[in-house]
Amino acid sequence: MKIKRLSLWHVPLTSKTTYYMAEGKSCDTVETVVLCLETDTGVSGWGETCPIPHYLPAYARGIAPALEELAPVILGADPVGPEALMAKADAYLIGHAYAKSALDIALWDITAKVAGLPLSALLGGQRRKTLPLYHSITCIAPEDMAEIAKEAQISGITQFQVKLGADANNEADIARLRLVREAVGAGPLVYGDWNCGATSLDAIRVGRAVADHDIMLEQPCETIEHCARVKAATGLAMKLDENAHDTASLLEGHRLGVMDAVALKLSKFGGISKMRAARDLCYHLGVKMCVEDTWGSDITTAALAHLAAATDPRYVLNACDLSGYVSPHLAKDGPRRHNGTLTVPEGIGLGITPDLDILGPADLILE
Repeated sequence: MKIKRLSLWHVPLTSKTTYYMAEGKSCDTVETVVLCLETDTGVSGWGETCPIPHYLPAYARGIAPALEELAPVILGADPVGPEALMAKADAYLIGHAYAKSALDIALWDITAKVAGLPLSALLGGQRRKTLPLYHSITCIAPEDMAEIAKEAQISGITQFQVKLGADANNEADIARLRLVREAVGAGPLVYGDWNCGATSLDAIRVGRAVADHDIMLEQPCETIEHCARVKAATGLAMKLDENAHDTASLLEGHRLGVMDAVALKLSKFGGISKMRAARDLCYHLGVKMCVEDTWGSDITTAALAHLAAATDPRYVLNACDLSGYVSPHLAKDGPRRHNGTLTVPEGIGLGITPDLDILGPADLILE
């Protein structure tokens, strides 16, 4: 079996709610990149990568040039056993993990289809059919965020990510966390996320003010060291996100004690292959994981769902139904949220069929 063609699409995804984050970052309409690998036996694999602007060192229009650079490695190669081909890709083009993520996902899709198995079977075996979800609440007025939390809780959600820092107002951030906690009551997980946008002083002041409200903090500052300072001063549990991108960063976060939980995102690690290794390291470190990606629709949501479903449930904090936050859906049979959980797709490979009518003509074809 050989890869004979690579097709690529750029698709705008519109968020159902504009997401406001610290430092003026926002997420409204974002371009996702969809990839299809076709083989000479008729088996195809799908992948997706969707960088959020100004969030990480990645951008959607950088993916096609990277894949064009990798064409001599990809075309004519055997797609079965993704890690072998991805090792060649890493040697040929150093870095650009986000651009390789869609490629790696597509290779896993093909490999699982050739095996006649759902992808989760190749990643450790399916441990559950549904996954716990969190609901991300855009940073707006505190009272409105509390109402959003109530509505999400009615739908079955028990974990709430409260975006902070959009207005650079500590008192407002304190109110956001307090009101959301009061709205959902004791028990559900509530955590405040600055997306690296707080100074250690501001995060410490906010953290100390809500320390009696059972709150977790997520990546308040732009470095692991500054996050460690916040945790030491507040005593609050902390989740690492933007700084967690490879095994070295996971080990450093664990060493400094800021990784009670961690967000593992496919495009930060370069796809399923390296994120699976990161998952296994988190087992050893005893860290709970949010298995997700930066953004995206049905393809990346299906990929993360299979990996999360094959992960020991004791270590899965939550997953993310990225496709539920945006439109259009790229696959009618993609994973969907139900009663606060995400259902893992059935069928072989990713278990979904992207809709070519929605994708339209490919923007790039390599063969």
